[in-house]
Amino acid sequence: MGALEIGFIGVVALFAAILAGINVMVALGAVGALGLMSVVGFQAATSMLSTVFFDTTHSFHFSVIPLFLLMGMFAMRAGLGEDLFDAAHKWFGRLPGGLAVSTTLGAAAFGAASGSSIGTATVFTKLALPQMLDRGYDKRLASASIAIAGTLAVMIPPSAVMVIFGILTDTSIGGLLIAGVIPGLVFAAVLCMATFYTVWRHPEYAPRSEESFTLREKLYSLRLAGPLVLVIACIILGLYVGVFTPTEAGGAGAAVTLMLALIRQRSFKKLELMGALRETVKTSAMIFAIIICALIFSRFLALSGVANTLGDFLTGLDVNRWVIVLMITVIYLIFGMMMDAPALLAITLPISHPVMMTLGFDPIWFGVFVVLLVEIGAVTPPVGVNCFVVQGASNGRVDLEHVFMGLVPYIIAGFVMLFLLCLFPQMALYLPSTMR
Repeated sequence: MGALEIGFIGVVALFAAILAGINVMVALGAVGALGLMSVVGFQAATSMLSTVFFDTTHSFHFSVIPLFLLMGMFAMRAGLGEDLFDAAHKWFGRLPGGLAVSTTLGAAAFGAASGSSIGTATVFTKLALPQMLDRGYDKRLASASIAIAGTLAVMIPPSAVMVIFGILTDTSIGGLLIAGVIPGLVFAAVLCMATFYTVWRHPEYAPRSEESFTLREKLYSLRLAGPLVLVIACIILGLYVGVFTPTEAGGAGAAVTLMLALIRQRSFKKLELMGALRETVKTSAMIFAIIICALIFSRFLALSGVANTLGDFLTGLDVNRWVIVLMITVIYLIFGMMMDAPALLAITLPISHPVMMTLGFDPIWFGVFVVLLVEIGAVTPPVGVNCFVVQGASNGRVDLEHVFMGLVPYIIAGFVMLFLLCLFPQMALYLPSTMR
């Protein structure tokens, strides 16, 4: 049996293992390691495996992942999401669908601090959903606006998903983080427009708030939310002008977020510092394990010839390159329904990234494009992860059907954003091209 046949058998075995419920990390590592032994022999394979483990774990640049995660853990445990939502509500609550808009904007800021789509969706389900339902909001609009708002966490920097993409594709991490700024803000605006349109079509979905706040109350609401937004802005600006590296940005962000958390909670005990550190270590270990196993599997694909064969097939099609982009988009959306972002990137990038580079696309633009697909996949039925998170955190106040039904305008908004990104690639490329 030739190497190419072994490679295709390995791909089939990987997807069979995932469908059978085996952990993605275990499936990637086992199939990749056994495949390498079948293609190059036991001794060469074990030598490659030891190299992958060392190269992945000893690099200073990879420490950015636990630092960003630690920043997010501090933000979530300190209750800073409550401050952000309160501030957004006081400033934008009187707009049509004001609470849903406040949720989107608050989640965008909190997601930038936490970098966790699931964490953001959980926090804002507990904060915003009861208020929206108590004020007469339709269950579909309320739950769906939270589910989609949580996805902004993986686009707006600092984003762990962007870092993972950079590691797996050897793309500039700083460039990727900066590239997500404009698309992330534009996507937040597009989601707000989707809310406005839904409320315009169905005013009964979101009764207009009569509650008003003085300028003093609005400014006071920024006492903790403002510094957190300022920290995020300083991280982005520092990366942009070259003051510090992504790793240094993660360290500075974690330190300042810890100080804000201590100001809010007033003690280490309430902050549960050791719990935050344990969660960071566990999540970091999981992500690193997925990355290591993904690199093993990608070497297997490369040495067996599967990656080149599939890449040559796609690039050799006598069609416009945007047809291939459409094919890749469909693949990402399908798999995005069934798995989280690290696993999705680990499985698909060994094939999709070389194809897109051969077609002449910019790697940073492709990174933003893929992350946007990950965002849409996180809420796409039937297995949108964020939808289950919102339903589970709602304490039975909404059903899964409510979340899925309410997502229609927001998924359309996601496709509009994809179209805008394709139509105006400089949306993602302008800031990285002017970085120092």
